Amino acid sequence: MTESPSTTRRGIARRPLLGLALLGALASRARAADDLSAVLDPSARPETLYDEGEWCEGPVWAPSLGGLIFSDVRRNRMMLIREGGGAEVFREPSNNANGNAVDGQGRLITCEHRTSRIVRRETDGAITVLADRYEGGRLNAPNDVVVARDSAIWFTDPTFGIDQPKEGKPRASEQNGRYVFRLAPDGTLAVASASFVQPNGLAFSPDERILYVCESGETAASEIRAFDVADGKLSNERVFARVAKGVPDGVKVDTDGRVYAGTGDGVRIWSADGRPVGHIPTEGPCANLAFGGPDGRRLFLCAGKRVLAVETKLRGAAIASEGSRP
Repeated sequence: MTESPSTTRRGIARRPLLGLALLGALASRARAADDLSAVLDPSARPETLYDEGEWCEGPVWAPSLGGLIFSDVRRNRMMLIREGGGAEVFREPSNNANGNAVDGQGRLITCEHRTSRIVRRETDGAITVLADRYEGGRLNAPNDVVVARDSAIWFTDPTFGIDQPKEGKPRASEQNGRYVFRLAPDGTLAVASASFVQPNGLAFSPDERILYVCESGETAASEIRAFDVADGKLSNERVFARVAKGVPDGVKVDTDGRVYAGTGDGVRIWSADGRPVGHIPTEGPCANLAFGGPDGRRLFLCAGKRVLAVETKLRGAAIASEGSRP
């Protein structure tokens, strides 16, 4: 999803983002919630890795490509932050790319707003179109994507990218809804859920028996829904958590099943049973997040024009599952 960030100076910096007051609040929350202290040291200080963006989104840790890939949606480019290095342009123009994921072979899967398609970057750099139409009509504007262990690709298709001129080419939708899709390994595209106003971020539980999907529609409740997953189909839809400030945008899960979502005031965290665990504040909304780094314990946050990083005590579920993919 997109909001308008403020305009500030250009330049890459590595500096603490949180002031003493916010750090004190974070430490207080950690003392009040045992689960958060198991996730994040109270003294942890998020650092700014990049601050040249207009609206940073879709982070994914991609070791085969050199580090963290993310999209600067409104600047129509994708960036790479190398481990221990600075940021560099990875792909420009990017067709207003948004969400990214890595498949079992280390290939980059990307949602493109401008072209309304899901694409894969091959190992030689060539781009393969995986999906761009459903039942004869163009997709809306694929927003976020995950790859399951069986190589199926799940993605959301809201209309942010065709409603907002800065993110693509505005046009009327050719779909009857804003769907959650599943692209099977054989290339079959099917609607997995048609119940959202604007589906956004999505993530699997560690065992991939639950899929979490964020509802970000202005006329809908700001909530994260959970579905049971079996045989490539979703069932037992229910509300997992509600967000009080802003809307839930990107979402990730750690190896213990905790759910992390970018919201209007930073990252909110819930236990696997939906109990609020804690909050990592950011200056302005946090659009999306990803686990990564050499040991998979670094949490990257896309917050407006910035990409931040904070060290955690555990790994992301998607990072931990990569070795089990075919």
